[in-house]
Amino acid sequence: MSHDARGAAGPGGVLSSFRLDGRRALVTGAGRGIGLGAARALAEAGAHVTLAARTASEVEAAADGIRAAGGEAEGLPVDVTDTQAFAATMAAAQPFDVFVNNAGTNRPKPFIAVSEDDFDAVLGLNLRAAFFCAQAVVRRLLDAGRPGSIVNMSSQMGHVGAANRTIYCASKHALEGLTKAMAVELGPKSIRVNTLCPTFIETPMTRPYLDDPAFRDAVTSKIKLGRVGTVADLAGAVVFLASDASALMTGSSLLIDGGWTAD
Repeated sequence: MSHDARGAAGPGGVLSSFRLDGRRALVTGAGRGIGLGAARALAEAGAHVTLAARTASEVEAAADGIRAAGGEAEGLPVDVTDTQAFAATMAAAQPFDVFVNNAGTNRPKPFIAVSEDDFDAVLGLNLRAAFFCAQAVVRRLLDAGRPGSIVNMSSQMGHVGAANRTIYCASKHALEGLTKAMAVELGPKSIRVNTLCPTFIETPMTRPYLDDPAFRDAVTSKIKLGRVGTVADLAGAVVFLASDASALMTGSSLLIDGGWTAD
């Protein structure tokens, strides 16, 4: 592989360090929302992108759209909560230089109303699946002796607390700790691990909540820039973390939160 994850701006200068030409990227939860936006951004930066999600028709349509725009992409129908199947898929694939560990969910409820099923569903996807998916991707990189960049999709809620989000906050705070421990262990192998931490973003998952004017007003009152985010607001951050532009960054969190956590 021609790139060196330990050095950013080469002969091409600063802007070239954001390029991902010749690299393979994998994005989970890529059929819609933040995952799809991340896949499009990585493809635009030159990566060959594999879009993973449970629904085959969704990821194939998303990959078709990227190819139609001139990018390189393919769909991968897989359930990330089936960790053994995901590991087998990774073991049979060429290593991925970039992994956006994005698949996630939420079940907002008051603390005393959270059921064991709620807990298991949110922690099972946001933490357990994220852990073992990253493990499978990293194992292939280590086997091949390749550098890489892992981007764990966290949240501003990995840094603060909020009402009705106990299990979501628990999962994202845990992901932040996991990221730091991975970075410590994998840094000597030139595998970087960071989190991306958005505020509320307009996606199919958040739309039902943001359609409530009272909820939207409560959210925007906490965002210092006065608006909820869009998927496009995250594109540059995804490319930055994936690329050599962030070559000396690992074990860190990039907050794209409009100032939510500033106070």
